[in-house]
Amino acid sequence: MTRAFRTAAVIGAGTIGLSWATLFAAHGLTVRVSDPRPDLAEAVDEALATYAPHLAARGLDVTGLADRVHLAADVTEAVRDADVVQENGPERAEFKKDLFATLAREAPAHALLLSSSSAIPSTAFTGELSDEDAARVLIGHPFNPPHLVPLVEVVPGERTAEDAVQDAVDFYTSVGRTPVVERKEIPGFVGNRLQNALSREAAYLVQEGVVTAEDLDKVVTNSLGLRWATVGPFLGAHLGGGPGGYRHLVEHIGTSMQRTGAGLGTPSQSKEQEEAQERLIAAVEKAYGSSTYSELTGTRDRRQLAVLAALDSADKEEN
Repeated sequence: MTRAFRTAAVIGAGTIGLSWATLFAAHGLTVRVSDPRPDLAEAVDEALATYAPHLAARGLDVTGLADRVHLAADVTEAVRDADVVQENGPERAEFKKDLFATLAREAPAHALLLSSSSAIPSTAFTGELSDEDAARVLIGHPFNPPHLVPLVEVVPGERTAEDAVQDAVDFYTSVGRTPVVERKEIPGFVGNRLQNALSREAAYLVQEGVVTAEDLDKVVTNSLGLRWATVGPFLGAHLGGGPGGYRHLVEHIGTSMQRTGAGLGTPSQSKEQEEAQERLIAAVEKAYGSSTYSELTGTRDRRQLAVLAALDSADKEEN
């Protein structure tokens, strides 16, 4: 039987936490937010005002959204009656170790304890928890912003119970996300490792003067990004092989692609090469520095909503 999730605690109200809080509330959950930042009330109000139209565009009823989001005085108050806890604290194992000790002690015994950690597996910060508490801790890593981007990487730790894995899948599915369970802990998980591989080569190509930062983004958004919004790398490659599929692709151009891969570069990062790194930063700032953060994120979010709407339309036509 699928568990009922009625109350969520969001611990940490940065960009990710505020996005989660809005999403959870839009799906009818009572949300309690905890963060020591002095402007917490203003940050929550701004996030709700900014993100509510996005969720309305996705067909969610955002009426009374603010009434379902409450500020907690501290972590203990936030998790007191929680069915699920979503942690969004600093990316430091020691910090998370101390925080999850508190969460395990203060949250109800049935509460699912999830971390938005971008790179640190949960086994790295649950070593001092009891088996019973460690059994309900796992990673629920989103992509920014989680109220729009569907993927959540569900990564159990060495002592996570299988029931908790299924509960996490059920929970994220219930709030309209697409959970993917990853069965082996690895730093950075899957999404960020793929992103970092592409980012390394992108930085190298710009540093080497092959292409500008702005034009490299055009290459991705007008080719790989467009393709990967509809099919992933493996299905894309399978289709690239024509009727013969992936086997044909590998047997006919696999060798030449391997030669290209062997020649991938490494961007300059050592102290001796700080000048090259500075040129890369300057190139990105030249391309995008004239726009504010809110302007750039607004454009990003509008485009992501358009992609999601188009995919929804295509799915309906297929069905």
